[in-house]
Amino acid sequence: MTELPPYWLRDNCPCAECRDPRTGQKLFQINDLPGDLAVAASAEVGGNLEVLWSDGHRSRYPLARLAEEGGDDGRTEEGKRLWTAADFARGLPEAGWSDYLADPSEQAAVLAAVRRSGFALLRGVPVREREVLTVAGTFGYVRVTNYGDLFDVRVEPDPNNLAFTSVAIAPHTDNPYRDPVPTLQLLHCLENSATGGDSGLVDGFKAASILREEHPEDFAVLTRTPVPFVFRDRRTELRADRPLIEVDALGRIREVRFNNRSIGTLRGGDLDAFYAAYRRFAAVTLRPELQLTFRLDPGDCLIFDNTRLLHARTAFEQDGRRHLQGCYADLDSLASTLAVLHRRTAALDAIAELFAGEGAGEYLGEEVTMAEHMLQAAAAAEQAGAAPHLIAAALLHDVGHFQGALHGRDLMEGQDNRHSDTGADWLAAWFGPEVTEPVRLHVAAKRYLCAVEPGYRERLSEASEYTLQVQGGPMGPDEAAAFARLPGAADAVAVRRWDEQAKTSGARTPGFDHYRPMLAALMR
Repeated sequence: MTELPPYWLRDNCPCAECRDPRTGQKLFQINDLPGDLAVAASAEVGGNLEVLWSDGHRSRYPLARLAEEGGDDGRTEEGKRLWTAADFARGLPEAGWSDYLADPSEQAAVLAAVRRSGFALLRGVPVREREVLTVAGTFGYVRVTNYGDLFDVRVEPDPNNLAFTSVAIAPHTDNPYRDPVPTLQLLHCLENSATGGDSGLVDGFKAASILREEHPEDFAVLTRTPVPFVFRDRRTELRADRPLIEVDALGRIREVRFNNRSIGTLRGGDLDAFYAAYRRFAAVTLRPELQLTFRLDPGDCLIFDNTRLLHARTAFEQDGRRHLQGCYADLDSLASTLAVLHRRTAALDAIAELFAGEGAGEYLGEEVTMAEHMLQAAAAAEQAGAAPHLIAAALLHDVGHFQGALHGRDLMEGQDNRHSDTGADWLAAWFGPEVTEPVRLHVAAKRYLCAVEPGYRERLSEASEYTLQVQGGPMGPDEAAAFARLPGAADAVAVRRWDEQAKTSGARTPGFDHYRPMLAALMR
């Protein structure tokens, strides 16, 4: 691993001297490093690369992180599913609105479909005006344009755009005259009783890849020719000069802008070559096998990538009403929300593994396992009608027995493993103080109750009495008074009481999966 460039390696040092532990942001500038920086010594120890630098600094890198392959920002064709209409013969990527709201995994699946296939459909979104803004708010922020925070797609008496008429609209992307272009579009169907007016999508990345394969010279022309996209009305004048097909520095397709209604007058360059390539690309987008056509019903909300997918509409008769409400948003917010959902899933999986793995072992001399103990404490909190954050604290209060340098076994051998602090610090990566502080204080709460509540100590199990002595014994009067003034003291006492109840062999409780949705909702 030390064959990695030294400045790259040092620039990625994860230690607290180099990166703020709260934000992960670097605490130095690249020119702060010495000009003759070199690796003085290195060794692989316990799954880490340990490096001593020529300036005396020491770094430790997890080998798994160093071995990770590079990627991209998720905007290019790499890793996406480029599709034709036949790929959705079994159905569109969709979910029910209520399931999407209630289940983080369902929300993640919908957002992942937008990232991978370019679109997803939510069914059963309430049929009321401005609800499309609520949908956008579940994963990001609305992009306000000259059309406002939302726009109505219906026949208008004085339209400033052909979308607001009943004529057919060919496959296109929206707002190509903006810089930056809105990267997401949402369309929510409120009414669709007219004859015609079906919706259509074309994978612009697929169309561009076909052009690249069949006519590479035309593809190259369209990636290097800036096209003036223009929009004007009484209150607005917008222009952006961009190629029809944009590629990144590695030649990967990153963005398609395609809207014949908005192309201004090209001047200069090889116009013959451009128009030959433009016509071929347009012909590819109109191939029947690329046309995915479906009908939006009231309550359907389509979310799609406006930098990739071309959307279309068939003409419709004015024998009924067709009314959609739309808004724009951006892919970076969607990607952020999806990454957080994945991060939470990974965290919940890690916690679940504690319950299934080490948690299945004995619990400090009691007749239950550690997992049974924590699940019983959570069940007691839930039966008492406790708030979700307290149920979570009861469920997770002893995870520190697995996370610190000292194990729960060390506590039983007479060495305080300070598991309440260790557990709270570990959980703080995902949960706020309403969860972590009762965990941090639950050992102190036992010492407090033993000092101030007659009869409490006599009810402790033999193992709990032993650990009480290892952890410092009952508090003195001044210490107890100071504890009672702490903001999280009352919650910690509640968790402590459920902790003492949770030692019944064979008691039936819900499993960890019962608490996953609650934990997901509490995560930061």
